[in-house]
This record gives sequence, C-alpha cells and structure tokens, in this order.
Amino acid sequence: MTVIADRIKQVQDNIARACARAKRPEQSVKMIVVTKTACIEAIREVIDLGFTDLGENRVQQLKQVADDIDAYLRERAGTQPPQKICWHMIGHLQRNKVKPTLQICSVIHSVDTLRLAEEINNCAHKMATRVDVLLQVNCSGETQKYGAPVGAAIHLAEQFTTMPNLRLIGLMTMAPLTMDKNRVRSSFTRARELFEEIHSLRIAGAKFKELSMGMSQDYEIAIEEGATLLRIGSAIFS
Repeated sequence: MTVIADRIKQVQDNIARACARAKRPEQSVKMIVVTKTACIEAIREVIDLGFTDLGENRVQQLKQVADDIDAYLRERAGTQPPQKICWHMIGHLQRNKVKPTLQICSVIHSVDTLRLAEEINNCAHKMATRVDVLLQVNCSGETQKYGAPVGAAIHLAEQFTTMPNLRLIGLMTMAPLTMDKNRVRSSFTRARELFEEIHSLRIAGAKFKELSMGMSQDYEIAIEEGATLLRIGSAIFS
C-alpha cells in the first residue's frame, strides 16, 4: 500500500468511526479530495483509487490541474474504464472568475453574497446550464473569514432560489482554526441548526440536502454534527 492509499484508508476508518458514533450510515458522508497542496502524480493516484470528487481553492490552479487530469484520463482511456471528475470550487470566488470556474466546476461551495450569486446565474444562463451552489455562512463569527452572516442566511437563501440557473443544494461553513474543540463544534452546530431551519421552511426544495463542513483537522466533529460533504486535503497529501 502506498503512502497516499494508507492515508486515505486512515481517513475512511476515521469517517466510519465518526458515523458509528453519530449513528449515521457511512454512505451519508462524501469525501471531497482537496488538491491544492498536491502534485499531479499524487492526484492521479487518488483518481486511480476511485475518488473522483475533487476540490480546489483557486481558479488559476483549478484550470491547470483540471487540464492535466483531463490529459491523463484521455491517455489511459484505452486501458481503463472512463471516469468523469466532479470538480468542486471550495475557495473564495471573485465575480470576474465566475466564467472560467463554470467551465470546469459542477459545484460551487463558496457563494456568500447576492452579487456573486447573480453573476453565477447570469454566466450560467449564457452557457445554457444550471449550477449547483451552496450558501457559505460564517458560523464562527470571525471577521477575517468569508461567508454570509448567520442572520442574513435565510433571506439570501430565499433570493438564491429565485434565480433560474442556480440550484441551491445546501450550506457550507468553516470552523475556527483552533485546538478548542468546543468552539469548533459550536460552529458546526450552528450551521446544522441553520440548515435544518431552512429545510423546514421549504425554501429550497428537495435538492437542499448538503452540509459542507469539516476539513482535515476537524472532519470527525463535523460528521458528528451532520456534515454530508467533507473537504479533505492535508490529511491525504501532507
């Protein structure tokens, strides 16, 4: 077993244990492999191991990595079953980078303002597509973090659902980077409560079922608090 395969197994084992503690099926949690710190050879190995949900933080790096992976998949197409990569934009997205992002990504986790949502909707309309998005909420209250304020989230969700080329599928949040597990859990709990409130109000319909929270340092707590999408990078590649 390679180092990367071993690390993935460790993460999967941890996910399984966290799901057991939370009395949740393992299938209710999906791992998005974040490639921002990885070399192309390591990303290829992850794909060969069967992981095709990949996440990136920056548009420029996203394009370069996506092009490299597309070339790799074309090269091996004659010897292995075809695979389709689902790219997730998980980092802060500027409005002037929306078009190149939509050309690659299937899901955008980091939609945190009305103006950004409108830009995505307009670009998606011109491209004759519909985009899955998550509303990013700043549940930790840290001023340096991106994300809509908790108090504005429900109103923003309502506005997102009026845009015909967006599909609001859930919420995303980031916990504070701290060793204080109580603060981390509190942030995730607030996101789950907000998710449940929006769901109960039936603002976004049946597609609203994803809670993107938890990274390499805190994904087990996120699972215990209801995460469905985990963004894991350094636990695999560092």
